[in-house]
Amino acid sequence: MGGRRAIRRLRHELPENAVVQDMTIEGRGLTSVAGKRVFIDGAIAGESVTFRRVRAHRDYDEGELLGIGARSPDRVEPRCPYFGGCGGCSLQHLSTAAQLALKERALAESLGRIGRVTPGRLMPAVAGPAWGYRRRARLSVRDVAGKGRVLVGFSERHSPRVTDMRGCEVLHPAVAGLIDPLSGLIGSLSIRQRVPQVEAAVADNATVLVFRVLAPPTAADRAALRGFGCQHGVRILLQAGGAGSIEPLDAQADGGELWYALPDSGLRLAFGPTDFIQVNSAINGRMISLALELLAPHAGMRLLDLYCGIGNFTLPLARQAGSVLGVEGEAAMVERARANAQLNGIANAGFAVADLSTADGAGSWAGGRFDAVLLDPPRAGAAAMLAPLAQTAARRILYVSCHPGTLARDAGVLVHEHGYRLAAAGILDMFPATSHVESVALFERD
Repeated sequence: MGGRRAIRRLRHELPENAVVQDMTIEGRGLTSVAGKRVFIDGAIAGESVTFRRVRAHRDYDEGELLGIGARSPDRVEPRCPYFGGCGGCSLQHLSTAAQLALKERALAESLGRIGRVTPGRLMPAVAGPAWGYRRRARLSVRDVAGKGRVLVGFSERHSPRVTDMRGCEVLHPAVAGLIDPLSGLIGSLSIRQRVPQVEAAVADNATVLVFRVLAPPTAADRAALRGFGCQHGVRILLQAGGAGSIEPLDAQADGGELWYALPDSGLRLAFGPTDFIQVNSAINGRMISLALELLAPHAGMRLLDLYCGIGNFTLPLARQAGSVLGVEGEAAMVERARANAQLNGIANAGFAVADLSTADGAGSWAGGRFDAVLLDPPRAGAAAMLAPLAQTAARRILYVSCHPGTLARDAGVLVHEHGYRLAAAGILDMFPATSHVESVALFERD
């Protein structure tokens, strides 16, 4: 069977009772019945529950929550009517304090179990708005004949199907209110079955919708899209192929660059409709402030910013440091970062293109001397960069992570192989109500 473990669906199991012993970051309660672990969606540690097994694995089963006897004090009423079916959120049934505690525990356990390291101090969680925070989203689209409508939204939990939803509590209000109108719009198009997704971006100056189109829209389709954009005050773009194929519906109505402000640093950063930006504006600002506090840049310092993107960290650091070198793998992002430096009158920030997934990517900066380093890698982490980083003689490394497992792996290497100590770590609640754990770790070396 190619090494894959068989999953057996269970359809007629009798209800069972149990006390939930623990909880996972995915929002599932964990119990053990007759010597086998059972994960129960929506159950919270300490609760007595009634459940039914729905899927059997070799080492564990999955259960459906049927009822709750003794409720946890951490349980709250989910705000979204689609919670439980939609795969976008998994923790809406937990209080904010309990969500933060769960994520802090996930970070600490990963650091200890995978990296065999313990932070010198656990920093307070950086938290912000719990709702309406998500300014970037990729919405799936599917024409479902059985429902008589086009569905627009996130995938269902445990399924590739699109959730039948009319709104979303975590999306920025400028996008959340468009889900139902988008369903009607796409349903009216001749290419309704050839629009697999809509990507949304909310800037400080505009809201943009990028329609992925697998067939050319007709003149009538274009008129409908144009009318939708005017009615809802959004820019419409079409994407027929890769990222380079994105073009405005009407070139003369492009509207110019998108941008967001970083008021504490006095900066304005321009970005493209599908460029990577941090999805949570409030947490992004607080994260940058924390980075400045921990690295304490000053005019005599030379800094390195790896995975710099459009300059989100590079330019605020450059406001206070002597010089900053930003390195990024995508040439288009580096050009955007350079343009942002020029836009903001910053002359002490340089940028380089390099593939940071391999040791060769250190060629543009390896052997140089830096006082401090900031890195914000993708989920895969920064394994190939650790040895070159250690050779820069940087006394401080600030690692911003979107995956506690790869952070823990890399932390173990920095500590056990390169002589750093993990001075501090903490979570950034970039994605409230979800299982996503964003975190930051400060490494120091004498």
